[in-house]
Amino acid sequence: MQSRFFANPEAILGTLARLFAAEGAAREVAVLTYSSPELVETNYDNWNGGTTTYSLYLHVPLNLYPQLQEGMGLIEQAILDKAQIFLDQFPSDHLTQVKIVPAVVEDPQWREKAAAWLTGSKTSNQGCVRSNNVAPLTVDGLLFRSQAEIHLYRALKACGVSCAPLAVFVRGGESYRRIEPDFFIVHSGISMVVEVDGDTVHQETPAEAHARTTMLQHEGVHIERIQSSDCESPQKAKAAAQKLLAAIEKLKAAR
Repeated sequence: MQSRFFANPEAILGTLARLFAAEGAAREVAVLTYSSPELVETNYDNWNGGTTTYSLYLHVPLNLYPQLQEGMGLIEQAILDKAQIFLDQFPSDHLTQVKIVPAVVEDPQWREKAAAWLTGSKTSNQGCVRSNNVAPLTVDGLLFRSQAEIHLYRALKACGVSCAPLAVFVRGGESYRRIEPDFFIVHSGISMVVEVDGDTVHQETPAEAHARTTMLQHEGVHIERIQSSDCESPQKAKAAAQKLLAAIEKLKAAR
C-alpha cells in the first residue's frame, strides 16, 4: 500500500514545517512553506512484492533560492531525515533524496529585466544574504521575512513614514559587526529600529536581540519591539504603526 506521503505530500510537508518551526529552523520552514513539491519516481524493483523509490523536488521562488546557497545540502538532508518519521512504516516506498531547485517562471520580459539589472537599476542593500534567516517574500521589489512585516510596511507607507525594511548596517574597526533590523524608520528627526517578534522567523531571546541591536542603540537610535500578532492583519498593523508614530512624537517632545 502506498503511503499517504507519496499519494499526497501536502499534509505531511505542513507537519514537517511545524516540527522545524518548533526547533527554530527558519530556513527549512521557509523552503517547505513557499515551495511547490514534486514527487518523482526514480526506480522500481519488483522483488519481494515491489519496492519504489522517489525523489522529492522542492521548487522554491527565485528570490528565495539564492539565499539558500550556503548550507543548501544541509537543508535538503534535514528535510529528508525528518520525513523518515512518517515513511518508516511503509517498507515498499522509499524517499531517497530531497532536492531544492529554483522554480521555472515564464516571463516574456526577462531580457528587459536582465538588462535593467546589468545597469544596476535593481541593486538593493537589503539583508538578503543571511542564509539562517531568509527573506522569502517580496512586495514592491523589497524582501520581507513574514507576512506581519509586510502588513507593517504597508501601514507605515500609508502613514507617509520613511522606512527601510531589512536594511543592512555594518560597523568595522576592531570587531566587525553586521545587523539587519526588520525596519529602520526616520521620522520627525527621530531614528528608530523596529523589530517584529514572535513568529517562526523571529526566534531570538530578549538577551540575544538586545546584544544584536546595541551597535545602533549606543549611537542614539531608539529601539522598539512589537509582537508579530500585533501585525497579523492590515487593521492591526495600522494600529501598530500609529503606536510607533506616537512613540516618535514622545521622543521628539522629550528632546
